[in-house]
Amino acid sequence: MSKTMMVSDLAYEKLKKIKEREDASFSEVILNLVESNESKKVGNLKIFFGVLKGDKEYDRVLREIKSGWSVWTKKYA
Repeated sequence: MSKTMMVSDLAYEKLKKIKEREDASFSEVILNLVESNESKKVGNLKIFFGVLKGDKEYDRVLREIKSGWSVWTKKYA
C-alpha cells in the first residue's frame, strides 16, 4: 500500500540525491535513514550502561531508593 506525503523542496532534493547515489527507491532511502537513526539512538545509549557503577554518590542514592521502595511496598502493596 502506498501513501502520499508532502515534504519541503529542500527535503525532496536531499532525498533525491541519496536516492540517485544509492540507486534506491524513495521508500528504501527513507527506511534506511529511519533505521540508521534508530540504531544510533540505541548505540549512543549503550555507552552509558554501567558508567555510575562504583560511584559513591550513586551507591548512596541507590541504597536510599531501595530502602524507600521497601517501605512503600510494605505499606501499600
